[in-house]
Parts: sequence; C-alpha cells; structure tokens
Amino acid sequence: MPTKHDVALRTEIIAVACDMARTGLTFGTAGNISVRVDGGFLVTPSGIPYEKTTPDQIVFCDLDGGYEGEWMPSVEWRLHRDIYLNLPAAQAVVHVHSPYATALSCLRIDIPAFHYMIGKQGGPTLRTARYATFGTAELSDAMIEALGDDRTACLLANHGQIAYGKSLAQAYSVAGEVEYLCRQYAIVRTLGTPVILDDTEMTEVMRRFRTYGKQPRDCTPEEVAMMDRPVRRDG
Repeated sequence: MPTKHDVALRTEIIAVACDMARTGLTFGTAGNISVRVDGGFLVTPSGIPYEKTTPDQIVFCDLDGGYEGEWMPSVEWRLHRDIYLNLPAAQAVVHVHSPYATALSCLRIDIPAFHYMIGKQGGPTLRTARYATFGTAELSDAMIEALGDDRTACLLANHGQIAYGKSLAQAYSVAGEVEYLCRQYAIVRTLGTPVILDDTEMTEVMRRFRTYGKQPRDCTPEEVAMMDRPVRRDG
C-alpha cells in the first residue's frame, strides 16, 4: 500500500483533478479526489485551484477524523473517510458536480435500468442518496446508505455524484461513466418515456458483468466458463 509521503501518487491525484476540470466533470474548485494510503488517505485540499495545487498541498487524513499539515482537506473529507471505513474494496474516491449527474440529482430519483450499462455500477439502478447539507455527517450517512455493499457510485441529492474504485484510474472512469449515463437518461426523457429493462434481464446483465472487459487470463475458471466467446483457432 502506498504511503502518505508518496510524491508520485500526490502528483497523480493533481493530474486527475486537472483532467476532470478540463473535461467538464467539474468546474473551478468543486469536487475532490482521494486515494487510500497506509494509515488513512490522501485528499485534495480545500479551495485551491487544481492547476495551482502542488504535491505538498495534498492532505493526509487519518481514519479517525484528523489531518496533517498546514493545508485543510476538502470540506467533503468525511465522504472519503466513510467510504474507506465502510467499503474495503475502495482504494480511491472521486466526487464531482458533473452537469448531468447534478441536474438529475435535483429530481431526487433513482435512475432506472433504461440502459444495461446502469448495471456496471453494481445494481439495476443508479441510486440517489437522500438530501443532506454538504460537508456534514448526515450527508455521509446518506451516501453510505445509497451505496450499500454493492454499488460503486451514487448521486447525492441536489449536489452531484460520488464514485469509487480499486484504483484512481478506475474511480475516475466510474465517475465518467455515471456522467455519460446521466446525460443519456436526460436526453431520452426529453424524447419520451424510456422502456425499462426488467429484473430478469438485469439479473442476466449483472451475471455477464462479472466477466465484462476481462481477458480469460484475468478470470477465475468459473468466470471463464461463463464467457460466451468465439473459438480460438490457433491453440
């Protein structure tokens, strides 16, 4: 596991933060990123533009609610801390106010299975956490409730979205996928009422997602047996 002093990791956090601003996943100093390290996590600081952030300004927080250094962590540090405390698989967290996810979060609805890719985040819906004021324990509790033990992302009512992954690259990818799905759902709702995939289909989708995007070498024998793949002709 990386340590709190890992300069390369601190630099990577800044690079991803700058990229999410460049691609429009967030704006200004909104949003935040963290990565789990030995004894806690590294998180972006409060109020510093990403392009001006230096590695020494990335803040180390422990899992007991403390931090080190002269820079305050993001006001949403608790969201990150509570994901690490409650979800052992989480190694990185990305929280953004991306436009479509934020817009749909204001409807305070779960996004249904209008497209099978909804299942990639762990279930047949993309949940929206109940509303709570930003930066509070109540918001963190609502988020953990919405994520449960199976979702890798959720919307935060009247706020934005949050996603986690086994790496910073994966967490960032999940956040991007959530925004893309929210954009698609917003479009389809302007066109009419989407046909929602039923529970039987989503159960099959979730089964297939166990091997989605994997090579056989990266799968268990059981998962390889599940694959519907072409026959290899050269051995």
